[in-house]
Amino acid sequence: MSVYLIQLIRDLSFNEFNKVIVRAHVISFIAFVIFAIAGESIFEDIFKVRFASFLIFGGIVFLMIGIKAVFSGQITLLETRGDPEHIAGAIAMPFMIAPGTLSASVLIGSSLPKNEAILAITIAVFGSLISLILFKFIHDPLKKSNERLLNRYVEIFGRVVAVFTGTYAIEMIANGVRLLAQ
Repeated sequence: MSVYLIQLIRDLSFNEFNKVIVRAHVISFIAFVIFAIAGESIFEDIFKVRFASFLIFGGIVFLMIGIKAVFSGQITLLETRGDPEHIAGAIAMPFMIAPGTLSASVLIGSSLPKNEAILAITIAVFGSLISLILFKFIHDPLKKSNERLLNRYVEIFGRVVAVFTGTYAIEMIANGVRLLAQ
């Protein structure tokens, strides 16, 4: 996620960034737990759509993002102006609470006992939070001394991430099609 949030990492102070990113992770954690517990019934009973359709649409969205990022090298899609509370929601919704993570939450909830699913989600969200805070901690001193090198690294790493995003997108589409065919 550090590649997707690089503008935010560059623009906010360490303390501001931590407040925003903790709030985004709390919002995301709650959504993931709800989807893990409720499972596919959220899609089928509440939204009246098949989970497979969600996978296909999410895969198409990810594929578009991945293709754009591979060719342009730019995948910063976040507006960094405004109150930290609003920025946290903007991080949570398109970057953390996305088709891939929601479908993973549903799958975790359906394959593990609920308390183990919640533990798995807790570990994953906590790991994400710590890695982003650590990246920001390392980024700030390097930004001052090696800004050009750091920007080049982020661009290259962003393109590599984009390839995996596109690959994962194709996998989501294939899984959705397979589920529809069943």
